[in-house]
Amino acid sequence: MQLTTRIMCGMAVSACLLMAQGDPPGRVGRLSYMYGALSFRPADVNDWVLADYNRPLTSGDSVFADFTTTAELQMGSAALRLSSTTSFQFLNLDDSNAQIRLDEGKLIVRLRYLGDQDSFEVDTPNGAFSLLRTGEYRIEVKPDSATTLVTVRAGEGELTGPNQAFTVHAGEQLQVIGADQPNYQTVGAPPPDMFDTFSQERDQRDDQSPSARYVSRELVGYQDLDKYGSWRTTPQYGAVWVPNGTPGGWAPYHYGHWLWVDPWGWTWVDDSPWGFAPFHYGRWAYVGGYWGWIPGPIAERPVYAPALVAWVGGSAIGGGVAWFALGPSEVFVPTYHTSPVYLNRINVTNTVIVNNINITNVNITNVKYVNREAPGAVMAVQQAAFASAKPVQSAAIVVRPEVLRSATVVATAAVAPTRASVTQTAAPGAKVSQPPAALQAKPVVAKRPPPPPPVPFAQKQQALAANAGRPLDVNQVQQLRQKQPPPAPLVKQVQARAPTAAPVARPAPGAAGKPVPAPAAPTPAPAARPVPQQSPKESAPEPPKAAAPAAPRAEPPKPAPSAEDKKPAPQPAAKPAPKKDDKADKDKKKDKKDEKKDDKDKN
Repeated sequence: MQLTTRIMCGMAVSACLLMAQGDPPGRVGRLSYMYGALSFRPADVNDWVLADYNRPLTSGDSVFADFTTTAELQMGSAALRLSSTTSFQFLNLDDSNAQIRLDEGKLIVRLRYLGDQDSFEVDTPNGAFSLLRTGEYRIEVKPDSATTLVTVRAGEGELTGPNQAFTVHAGEQLQVIGADQPNYQTVGAPPPDMFDTFSQERDQRDDQSPSARYVSRELVGYQDLDKYGSWRTTPQYGAVWVPNGTPGGWAPYHYGHWLWVDPWGWTWVDDSPWGFAPFHYGRWAYVGGYWGWIPGPIAERPVYAPALVAWVGGSAIGGGVAWFALGPSEVFVPTYHTSPVYLNRINVTNTVIVNNINITNVNITNVKYVNREAPGAVMAVQQAAFASAKPVQSAAIVVRPEVLRSATVVATAAVAPTRASVTQTAAPGAKVSQPPAALQAKPVVAKRPPPPPPVPFAQKQQALAANAGRPLDVNQVQQLRQKQPPPAPLVKQVQARAPTAAPVARPAPGAAGKPVPAPAAPTPAPAARPVPQQSPKESAPEPPKAAAPAAPRAEPPKPAPSAEDKKPAPQPAAKPAPKKDDKADKDKKKDKKDEKKDDKDKN
């Protein structure tokens, strides 16, 4: 491999993650758990389809949980849990911003890491809630969209409404009633219910993940590696993860399908329940007769890739498309537009080439790829099957090994996407639920302006057909956007304000004289914006350090005494004097009479 490199001196890892304008995000979301039926709508189409476990989620994507569904989305080290009848959308998801639209339903966010420049905001019809610290948060929007409940079990947040902003501390719940002129009141956090218990159980699973010793917690999908494989140590590559229960002749990127996901283009979606992390991060290698996945160095935040493969093309494939997994130290060259900083980061965080280098010119043709000679490594399908998102294993075509060995490595799969490439055709008779149209059209309150909505796929399809399998660049997308009528506003932006303490809930009518319940005592919040420090030698990930507890809230004033209370208390009645003993009185009178008789007799 011929690389032109230069050492990037003095550049911190965090600064490298700030991609240049036009680079795609290095962070995505992913559906990691589902009980029931979850519906999904890609950002650039209006069709709702059944959610795909390992499809990446990005800005503009929506999910809807029906009446019987519980689901979990992973986004780096953050976990987002959805309860039944929840309508959820990523308004924005990039390297430093997560902005979520919650039309209705219940959302629990477990936030493990928040960088100094990171923003995390949940927008509801009643207010925009910003998560200010790592912790555990629950946001609930009632079905009528007139009431939002924000509960902070650990951490600290800030809710911004049309004309006020309030801080919500750990152990508190802020109740917001109304949209245009909402009422606010603070109560103590209620006890956990079944949804909270489910979320806490998932947290325990994440906290105890052995794989966190080998990869960054910001690597999406690392938790699934624990259940479906094991870690081994090899002399050549160090720690290697090996999947369990794979069929004979298994090879990476052989069991799944291809989808078109903007802004990355052709994206691999694996069938395996563990099939996210090993196909979007790291590299694969054939070691000692088995395939093993090799993660990159433990970085602050690895950069997501749509598929880490080399493409094989030319007339030798007979008009088909072929590919194989990249090996360690082999450079991934995206088919989409990137800056040199992005190209450097996506490789440095996913494999060991040379730490902190800048890859400028890469010759992908004259390279001896280590996996190309591995047994059954190359997969090939016809272009029609590729573009229609069909399972590649069932659509595989046979190409003689000598032909594959001599075929040219090319820059991309030169296949134009179709609508089926975006949505994937649903199974016959599949029931797909979706939120009411009126609910989706109702604006939410936002503090940060989200990016403009994506250009519809139908408006891009002609340009994509002429782009030889490559996504459109920023300028092309902007030109198409200018030709479209402005979309209906989906947010009502409010100004940032200095937060104050929300009023404490007053007693209900008829409860005069009863004390007002004080909010529950705040629990210590996790440290604000911790920087993860991990090492493969750690026996277990350290828990976040506790920050100082939030200052206690002032006690609410006691009810003023009523007129009845001001009356003097009645004094006890005086005790009656004890009665004299009647027999004693008679004896005294008799003694006096006898004395007088004796005196008379003497005289």
